[in-house]
Amino acid sequence: MANTPLAHALAAAAHGFRVIPLTRAKLPAVRSPHHHDPVPLPCRGACGQPGHGVHDASADPAAIRALFAAAPWATGYGIACGCAPHHLIGVDLDLKHEPRVDGAAALTRLALRYAFALPRTVTVLTPGGGRHLWLCGPPGLAVPNSAGRIAPGIDIRGAGGYLVGPGSATSHGRYRLAPGSPAWRPAPVPPALLSLLRPPDRTPPGRIPPDTGGAPGRDAALIRFVRASQEGQRNDRLFWAACRAYETGAGDALAPALIDAALHTGLTRREAEATVASAARSTTGRHLPPVA
Repeated sequence: MANTPLAHALAAAAHGFRVIPLTRAKLPAVRSPHHHDPVPLPCRGACGQPGHGVHDASADPAAIRALFAAAPWATGYGIACGCAPHHLIGVDLDLKHEPRVDGAAALTRLALRYAFALPRTVTVLTPGGGRHLWLCGPPGLAVPNSAGRIAPGIDIRGAGGYLVGPGSATSHGRYRLAPGSPAWRPAPVPPALLSLLRPPDRTPPGRIPPDTGGAPGRDAALIRFVRASQEGQRNDRLFWAACRAYETGAGDALAPALIDAALHTGLTRREAEATVASAARSTTGRHLPPVA
């Protein structure tokens, strides 16, 4: 059992992390007990059965073995974020070539701008060339999950989210500890970085400028943000704005206006629709049809 997903999960649990089994697609492996219900229940495990995703996460060896026994097809494991004793925050640094996104470089720029040092901490290499940084958050603060909110290429896994654990096998390859990385000892999050990760404040309603199509408050600000894009930043700013819209539940309604704002900056409709669809996938997991 030395190199099985269960063995890796038990090793993580021995250090206080709560885990769940994952499929090769990095999704919770235990099927929901409510999948046959005519109307799915908003259940987080109160029914007493497994199959509630990250809400099943446990550090108890017997519970973990039972979860893996219920999903023998699991090829990896997830580590729940935001839970005691570590109050784990995951900083997911993407690396993509088309469009060009470098989360590690973006985080370095943030560190210079806000004057914080990145600590030596648990670092997991992803099959796509990115990396996950593990950081300890303070008790009592629920850091939200986000995709690209603090910078393009930086996704945050907080309360209600999970990280793919090292040793997990996925359809794209294996997750592994970076050479020289400490194992199971995440460093405290720098205070200046934590301030960027806190739940975003709601923008109060204000005067609606004529170039925002009558959108209220925060939505109008997102449209203005896209319209102000310069060449070389248009896709990044559109992606960022669309992620914020989908995080607040306004994505579907605001997508046409964001795309129109992107067309104003010189992007083609095809480019703009593809970027908004990518933001929707990153934030909600949904695949969108083309915007009319």
